[in-house]
Amino acid sequence: MEDRKTDPSLLFSTPEAERRSLFAKKTVRDVNVSGKRTLVRVDFNVPEDDQGNVLDNTRIEATLPTIDYLINHQAKVILVSHLGRPGGKFDRRYCLDSVARELSKLISRPVKKMDKTVTSEVSQAVSEMKNGEVLLLENVRFNPGELSNDQEFAKKLAGLADIFVNDAFGTAHRKHASVVGIAEYLPTVSGFLLEKEVSTLTSLIKNPAHPFIAILGGNKISDKIGVIDRFLDIVDGILTGGGMCFTFLRAKGMSVGKSLLEANQLELAAKMLKKAERNGVSFYLPADVVAAEQISSQAKAIVTTVDKFPSNLMGLDIGPSTIEIYRQVIARARTIFWNGPLGVFEIDSFAQGTKEIAQAIANQTKHGAVSIIGGGDSDAALKKFDLEDQVSFVSTGGGASLKVLEGTSLPGVEVIADK
Repeated sequence: MEDRKTDPSLLFSTPEAERRSLFAKKTVRDVNVSGKRTLVRVDFNVPEDDQGNVLDNTRIEATLPTIDYLINHQAKVILVSHLGRPGGKFDRRYCLDSVARELSKLISRPVKKMDKTVTSEVSQAVSEMKNGEVLLLENVRFNPGELSNDQEFAKKLAGLADIFVNDAFGTAHRKHASVVGIAEYLPTVSGFLLEKEVSTLTSLIKNPAHPFIAILGGNKISDKIGVIDRFLDIVDGILTGGGMCFTFLRAKGMSVGKSLLEANQLELAAKMLKKAERNGVSFYLPADVVAAEQISSQAKAIVTTVDKFPSNLMGLDIGPSTIEIYRQVIARARTIFWNGPLGVFEIDSFAQGTKEIAQAIANQTKHGAVSIIGGGDSDAALKKFDLEDQVSFVSTGGGASLKVLEGTSLPGVEVIADK
């Protein structure tokens, strides 16, 4: 793999103001929020235990710079979020009471939690708010008009506020009422998290230090085809794993046993491999894998080379030879993007590949590389292996981050006022 010439400056060595310049939309800095009813779309879609306690508050913490700014600038802060997929109707499992308690602890002040999203009681509570107070509406997805972007519902939400702030990067690729519909009725700006996510991911595409390596795993090529196509014009190498690698292996004519396979993507996979060859991009596929008869902690796991794949087994992790090859590639990288685990990391028998690649990324970050993690299961893997604080940046939105990287505009960003 050849090193491409590039600007020697790394992404996170550039001044904050310079990174902000990549975000061409207005933020809360650009409007007067003092005394204003400020409706903030946040992404508090966090995991909870059976008792309703928040298990991971990362997404809540990520919004604190925006919330603290609004409190300190005397705004009346009205928060709206979703949790889970309740299907447009009330479901007690997805109420935001525990989220309100967690946020209250984080900001060291009371958070008033409403039992509804848009009712006369909610309007009354908003009218009684004092500057600097925080109110959390009930799960916006309890309302059928949210996912359909119903304009009447969006108008009711807008009626609660004077300004709309979108700080929910994780839902910015959705055309929902609380993401895009409300922007038709209120002045709309970005929060700091949304600004940081978009500017950081844009920097990755516009000015990466080389060698630039993308590590792509997860189950499906179809989820990442746009990113793969874009990366083949930018990166020096792509390392593949997870279920998606077997579609590429099959496209090269190899047997993959009972491994996950997207038969309808084989032609596209073959085209991507040819594009990589044309562009001089090293496209790495596993040389060996850990395979078993089923996805189970009780299943007997074996290591097999991909050219001798047993017909009765499925590949569930990359093997030791592949891990070593990938580690060597990562050790030369100056920019690293990772999205998708390399195996079924939730089960220890199939977690070694994801664990060692995550450790290799963390180690190379210590040596000055910029490492950006595309959220979702990759973030969960970092947490499992206690490595989340050892990379440069972890996105809060897996799907949204991929859309930015493939060059697709995000509806939730498009509706924000230009600078």
